[in-house]
Amino acid sequence: MSLRKGVLQSFSSVNYTATVQLTGSYKAYLEGIAVARNIPTGEMTAGRKVAVIFFDDYNPGDAVVVAVYT
Repeated sequence: MSLRKGVLQSFSSVNYTATVQLTGSYKAYLEGIAVARNIPTGEMTAGRKVAVIFFDDYNPGDAVVVAVYT
């Protein structure tokens, strides 16, 4: 399990998923990352920093956005 920083690129309030660019990765985006339901949709604006927990470092589908901050 690991914790990584990233930048929110987009957010889907329908599926509660996000597209995230991890810090240090300038061309790759992770799409369809689950977002913790305790984060209000109003906080999920593009360009904000996010904290992402990876339960399996080799499976980005097994990750979740747990925090958003400025």
